[in-house]
Amino acid sequence: MLQRGFLGRLRGERGHCSMAIVPTVAEEDGRFPHRERETLVKQRTSTVNRMESILIQFGVRNFNPVLRKAPEKLGSVRTPEGIPLPSNAVAALQRQMERFRVIKEQIKAIERTRLQRLQRDPAEKFNAMVFLLVRIIGLGVETAEQLAHEILSRNLRDRKAVARYAGLTGSPDESGSKRGEKGLSRSGNGRVRKILIQLSWRLLRFQPESDLLRWFKTSTANSQGSRKPMIVALARKLIIALWRYVNTGLVPEGLQLRSAA
Repeated sequence: MLQRGFLGRLRGERGHCSMAIVPTVAEEDGRFPHRERETLVKQRTSTVNRMESILIQFGVRNFNPVLRKAPEKLGSVRTPEGIPLPSNAVAALQRQMERFRVIKEQIKAIERTRLQRLQRDPAEKFNAMVFLLVRIIGLGVETAEQLAHEILSRNLRDRKAVARYAGLTGSPDESGSKRGEKGLSRSGNGRVRKILIQLSWRLLRFQPESDLLRWFKTSTANSQGSRKPMIVALARKLIIALWRYVNTGLVPEGLQLRSAA
């Protein structure tokens, strides 16, 4: 029984690995900038939260630690009792402000290098995909870069493979003659899944007249519960539509594009 279980898992792993081709060194290297930026953005948020936490400990709520001149004005900050911040708190804030400044510069450096790369070689495979994607109103450069490098440039054979790689397919639950779904399969790329769900919510605002968004609104019009299950279905339809768009030039029905210039 143990041997059969091991062989079953091995076959499953082989089947999963055969779904997509292993990326080249250049393709893997191309993912570093946006993944590093993602990490830096999280660190920036964490740093801001730490600064605000220090200030709140002493009752200070009217001082913005992320402003450019905040370090210079730190000495004038007063608690509700009218006394200056204690020296250790000031020192901790100064270190966090310096960390915040460095992180901001690193994010800007990544974005500046990306812009230079896009301008230098717009016809290159990944860059061309990014330019196509950013024509879609509501889809920015960062999201386009992530989608191009994480999924759309991969050699996926069909729309089902695209949805599986994005982790936007159901996980079957079979018991006897009954068959259902246990929810989302977690075997795909979690980063892609998160990007697509966030993008789907965003496009509800920027692309209300597209067929995809009309379908979502119709499907949830009489819904009594959460719209989250349907946003996952929308994300699945969206990534398939984007995959066709970058590979064939077929614009999803009703989707508004910026001018080519």
